Amino acid sequence: MRIEIPGREAFEIKSIVFDYNGTIAIDGRVIEGILEQINELSKSFDFYVITADTYGTVQKELENTSCKVITIGKENQDEKKLEFIKSLDSKTVLSVGNGRNDKLMLKESILGIAILQDEGLCTQTFLNSDILVKSIFDVFGFLRDKNRLIATLRN
Repeated sequence: MRIEIPGREAFEIKSIVFDYNGTIAIDGRVIEGILEQINELSKSFDFYVITADTYGTVQKELENTSCKVITIGKENQDEKKLEFIKSLDSKTVLSVGNGRNDKLMLKESILGIAILQDEGLCTQTFLNSDILVKSIFDVFGFLRDKNRLIATLRN
């Protein structure tokens, strides 16, 4: 998806990186409707979920989904998420998260989206984002209609 925003250099989104808990899952369970959204849009984007898997459920919850699960250790999660974003070419990555451990990946990505759902949102993560949304489904709306992104980010 190529995005041309007035007053900003054009960019292309190739990869979508989601945090797990608080972003596409609540208390270790994927939010209803997420799997279908990822599978539908996987023809246009590469999807990744990066998590320390606090509840130990991510593999089972995402087993029939067109995304790659990246499990990281419990220590230095923010740095590990940052390294992963860089490994994908951060200039083509849209990342989404809510926790403190997501702040660096949102800042590094070409487009970082902070999400305020049931598990809350770390203020530092919010300050490192480009956009704040109230639901993960808002992100899928952006991926379906780039004009929503343009309207939000233009000068």
